[in-house]
Amino acid sequence: ERADATQRRSLLVTFDPHPLRIVRPDHAPMMLTSPIEKKEILAESGLDYAVFLSFTEALSRYEPRRFVEEILVGRLGVEELVIGYDHGFGRDRKGDQGALRKIGKDLGFTVDVVPPVSVGEAAVSSSLIRDTIMEGRVADAIDPLGRPYSIRGIVVRGEGRGRSLGFPTANLAVVDSYKLIPPEGTYAVRAVLRDGTYAGALHLGPRPTFQGSPPSIELHLIDFDREIYGEEVRVDFIQRLRGIERFEGVTILLKQIGKDVGRARRVLEGWVPA
Repeated sequence: ERADATQRRSLLVTFDPHPLRIVRPDHAPMMLTSPIEKKEILAESGLDYAVFLSFTEALSRYEPRRFVEEILVGRLGVEELVIGYDHGFGRDRKGDQGALRKIGKDLGFTVDVVPPVSVGEAAVSSSLIRDTIMEGRVADAIDPLGRPYSIRGIVVRGEGRGRSLGFPTANLAVVDSYKLIPPEGTYAVRAVLRDGTYAGALHLGPRPTFQGSPPSIELHLIDFDREIYGEEVRVDFIQRLRGIERFEGVTILLKQIGKDVGRARRVLEGWVPA
């Protein structure tokens, strides 16, 4: 909006990898959005350009003025800088509002600060969204995130147990190793394949009914019958249905799976994207 109002081009600058993975890897958060997902989301936003700067140890030592002067102004020609209310960058995060306004005055660009955005009574932040997902409240993460939280995986061969039980599943190997994975349990999900979007029920974690079975991510696509080995699937988490349970025998397990699939179907039929 600011770019349109001032007849300028809009440009987003971000880092890859997350700076903490370089300067304090033991404190680096798991990703909410992978670089590929960011590019897809930004492409739909109407943004003109996006720059993904490779974050290195050398770049981490840049003072704010040097970063702004050499990169933002020198290479990218920034005339107006829009930042969040709690923004900080550069060595020791010294590049806050006050520092940027002073640098902008010296170098000839303006600084606009975006105030906090709230959903309900809470200010939206990556920490809030991350905590919400880690608590299994994936439905509550949709509004602050602006979309369902998702992971991507390649369909690999599993033990074939789901098909033998009458509920075939696609076993997923997660593509992004640094992506945040929601807690163990069963979820109602939306699955995006190359040929369309499908309703599904996802099992994430151990399978205690079958002793010795390793943890897995298994996706059952509702009303779907096609081999998809080797395909990439995006899984959108809509609602957590239950946690991990051990059942006394396959018959009881099958009854519960039927309930899970039926509930997932109802959840997804009633869910409308914002």
